[in-house]
Amino acid sequence: MSKIVLTHSYFYKFDAKQWKNQTPFPPLGTLYAASLLRENNFTVSLFDVGLKDSPKELKNELEENKTDYLVIYDDGFNYLTKMCLTNMREAAFEMIQFGKSNNCKVLICSSDATDHAEEYINKGADFIIYGEGEKTLLELIDKLENNEDYKSTEGIYYESESKEIIKNNPRKVYINLDDFPMPAWDLVDMDSYKEVWKNSNQPFTLNIATTRGCPYKCNWCAKPIYGQRYNSHSPERIVKMISFLKKTYGAERFWMCDDIFGLKPNWAQQFRNLLKKQNINIKYYIQSRADLLLKEDTIEAMAESGLEEVWIGAESGSQKILDAMDKGTSIKQIEDATKLLKDKGVSVAFFIQFGYLGETKEDIQKTIQMIKDFKPDNIGVSVSYPLPETPFYEKVKHQFKNKSNWSDSDDLAIMFQATFNQKYYRKLHRYCHKEFRKSQGLDNLIKGFRNPFKLNKFKIKSIISTIYYVPSSLVDKIQLSLMENK
Repeated sequence: MSKIVLTHSYFYKFDAKQWKNQTPFPPLGTLYAASLLRENNFTVSLFDVGLKDSPKELKNELEENKTDYLVIYDDGFNYLTKMCLTNMREAAFEMIQFGKSNNCKVLICSSDATDHAEEYINKGADFIIYGEGEKTLLELIDKLENNEDYKSTEGIYYESESKEIIKNNPRKVYINLDDFPMPAWDLVDMDSYKEVWKNSNQPFTLNIATTRGCPYKCNWCAKPIYGQRYNSHSPERIVKMISFLKKTYGAERFWMCDDIFGLKPNWAQQFRNLLKKQNINIKYYIQSRADLLLKEDTIEAMAESGLEEVWIGAESGSQKILDAMDKGTSIKQIEDATKLLKDKGVSVAFFIQFGYLGETKEDIQKTIQMIKDFKPDNIGVSVSYPLPETPFYEKVKHQFKNKSNWSDSDDLAIMFQATFNQKYYRKLHRYCHKEFRKSQGLDNLIKGFRNPFKLNKFKIKSIISTIYYVPSSLVDKIQLSLMENK
């Protein structure tokens, strides 16, 4: 039986936030693909580049072990793979060359390869798999192994004998996710991940995907792998995964890395009931939408099942901008969801996006004021990023010059004609964080005066930090004002 090496192009050090926070996750999508191949009697190994320093380490692996297939299968549950960072693309190109120099068939499944199939094939890739990739990968390798005609395989790009790039029909999405074998976590060097997490000041955390896809239509959000659908594992299957990960790796905390967690009616309630029935105690955090969280007793059910933090896609404090994004949520829903979550003891974090088309100084001020008024526990600030195959991308792609992707996760480049220039938005990014920390510190100071016995180490540190953030944010505000006038 031929030997298959699976890897991916996501180097943990490419993600500035996770590198700083020391919070890496195994490549979940790659592990799903590995487990399906292995279930069908293929010999599979994982070369996890996540904690490696460079793609060159793969070269030694391929040279030392005779490999027939090199599969670069990116984790479709990691948002950075959607962003198609150029350093990830360059790493993939380098790994393709390592594969070809060792006489491997090279198969790629990633968002970037889907968007730039011809470029990847020209770099040496034999096949590009697009869409949900596990079944396509299995069928394709099975045909190659048996010298069968692969040209009818759904969900692939390949180069014909006449050097034409052929795109076959898409594969139908897979509905019953429970039919997939559990991810091949045993292929991961879990001890190495645990060692990094020791530096994070957080408990060791593993990632789980309970669903695939998102049915909402925010016009800047791409869905290159799982599309505009929403399919879910059963609560029973997810509880089984959690039980396994607790017993095998000691994981007590989980990042539910779905685009949207708990959308299916009554799913969160069943999940809670099963955890209680089996006496399984966990902590987990998710990302969700404000309007979804307000449905029925969703927040209560999640809180009772161990939810400790929700990242809400707030995006903007201006309803005009939310409507322009086709976000489908309101400022009032963000406020109500934040209050309900906090009342249940769940931390709230906002994703904030500056620079969307038509955003003015007044819209920016509304966003910063929303952060001050609603008092989230954390924020993540970025600038609008045009993802291929989105309406937003189509509106601005003609403005691209030499750059259409960020080089890394901390790039923050504006790649189209926004209201202000790139220097302004990078300053705004820092200013927004300072205003948030300043507001948080002052709020903790007021609460401390009212009830000093509730002050903890974090709140005391937050209060002290206002000594820096008050003058520093003022300086940034003045500098932003000068930039606006220019």
